[in-house]
Amino acid sequence: MKRNDLRNIAIIAHVDHGKTTLVDEMLKQSGTFRDNQQVAERMMDSGDIERERGITILAKNASCTFNGVKINIVDTPGHADFGGEVERVLKMVGGVLLLVDAAEGCMPQTRFVLQKALAQDLSLVIVVNKIDRPDARISEVVDEILLLLMDLGATDAQLDSPMVFTSGRDGTASYSPDAPGADLQPLFDTILEYVKPPEGDPDAPFAMLSSSIDYNEYVGRIGVGRIENGVLKANMDVVLCDWNDPTLEARGRVTALYTFEGMTRAPAEEVAAGDIIAFSGIEGVNIGNTLCAPEQVAPLPFLKITEPTVEMTFAVNDSPFAGKEGKFVTSRQLRDRLMRELLKDVALRVEDTDSTDAFRVMGRGEMHLSILIETMRREGFEFQVSPPRVLLREEDGMVLEPMEQVVVDVPPEYQGSVIQKLGARRGEMLQMAPQGDRMRIEFRMPGRGLFGYRNEFLTDTHGEGILNTIFDGYDAWRGELPGRSTGSLVSYETGDAVPYGLYAAQERGRMIIGPGEKVYAGMVVGYSPKAEDITVNVCKTKHLTNVRASGSDDALRLVPAVCFSLEEALEFIRPDELVEVTPLSIRIRKRILNHEQRMKAGKKAKADK
Repeated sequence: MKRNDLRNIAIIAHVDHGKTTLVDEMLKQSGTFRDNQQVAERMMDSGDIERERGITILAKNASCTFNGVKINIVDTPGHADFGGEVERVLKMVGGVLLLVDAAEGCMPQTRFVLQKALAQDLSLVIVVNKIDRPDARISEVVDEILLLLMDLGATDAQLDSPMVFTSGRDGTASYSPDAPGADLQPLFDTILEYVKPPEGDPDAPFAMLSSSIDYNEYVGRIGVGRIENGVLKANMDVVLCDWNDPTLEARGRVTALYTFEGMTRAPAEEVAAGDIIAFSGIEGVNIGNTLCAPEQVAPLPFLKITEPTVEMTFAVNDSPFAGKEGKFVTSRQLRDRLMRELLKDVALRVEDTDSTDAFRVMGRGEMHLSILIETMRREGFEFQVSPPRVLLREEDGMVLEPMEQVVVDVPPEYQGSVIQKLGARRGEMLQMAPQGDRMRIEFRMPGRGLFGYRNEFLTDTHGEGILNTIFDGYDAWRGELPGRSTGSLVSYETGDAVPYGLYAAQERGRMIIGPGEKVYAGMVVGYSPKAEDITVNVCKTKHLTNVRASGSDDALRLVPAVCFSLEEALEFIRPDELVEVTPLSIRIRKRILNHEQRMKAGKKAKADK
């Protein structure tokens, strides 16, 4: 039976093509908010980190009503690192809005999300967004979309998908780019006409797939999913099972039901096939589990999530400053927090190591793991992390490594530097073409070749370059890559950095700490143009005599320190270094803090080579 009073859609696109802004306007124009209600921009980006960075990290659910039809909307992330979020939420919807920027056109993540949608035979509505941009090239972008659909093997019906032209910022839509609309009604009409209404038998035994997990301190784990068949009522008994785990069969009771009304969850007593709902009471529920009626236990299939490609080691902080700034510092607390993250992040993997104080954490990319680190840091955790490493495979006696498709948009005057740098990192240039007054260059290269390159890329392009990447399968190991060319300035003593010591040390390189900061022996305080590490004493004070007075320190000219963000610190560190993360500080340190032991280990490593 079809639910003509309901539509379930997901909004998919490359990063920064305007998904969240368009959802804001859809909610406003459908009457979700009062006329005098104050609402923030990018309402769906509810997390602090999402708002600060202007990106969507977690898929969000909302709903609006248009012409008596309820439209459940899932806003998905655009970054490739959070592709796991996109893959699983597509199981909940019957159609997708594919957003494509009218200037940037089809990008790597556009291909990725569209491929997933086509594979599930979802209804497709193509939205060419940001048509008000001065550099919009609408006709070319339309051709790019059609070529991409053909390249991905779209059916005739998918090639005939409707196309709408919008400006998410202005809240307008039209069927033609030459006739801008006054509101989003053409988009709403297209959704109601072309997106398949959900189907399901309300008289069949109940069954639903859990596609997302949330957590609440008061009710515990909250599952989110779409009901495939039957009816679910509050306080109803269900059986939990799993397509990929035949041994799982646990009974439970759903204690509370919620539907999505606007931006909030509304309690419900009964929900039917086709509804996207949230439920609580089943403590052991995980993403991919099936809830079904006790009289018919039949798990629903759940797609295989793409495997992680990058790993880092999370370990208990053992620096001299350990435990001074964090609330959660023990290995048990660190392990429990990582295991909690697994409940809602399907693309993450966590494994124990030989040490009880360290854990292997594997994810989709540097940003995927750095967001987790930043989130834990803000929650009060204190720990240390290793440099990112790619996960290798072995097939038929060959070592394979993850590859990335890299697309850069740069002004023509900087293209030579980018091509040279990526070529040195084993990048293979696939194509180069002008896009307006910029050049778009596409490479295929090892994922590890991008470690530490993003900041270098921004420097080389004077901040005007745009770099996008997406996972592009595995290929043969490409050999050793050039590492960081600079050496580290390492503190020799523990104490407070003073101007006199910093002034002497800055002659050796660039400092990353300032006066008054607390340092310890083995902590990295700067970097040198020379390749080898240099030990410096930034705590050294001037010997005072009757001639020399302490006040003359004021005349010392210190070069301002370089302040690293978390991502910059992770990109900067070498294999023998760690990043110490606390709620108040981000420090870089050597794995071996003791100077003599570090020198012996360095000599031994050279001898082994």
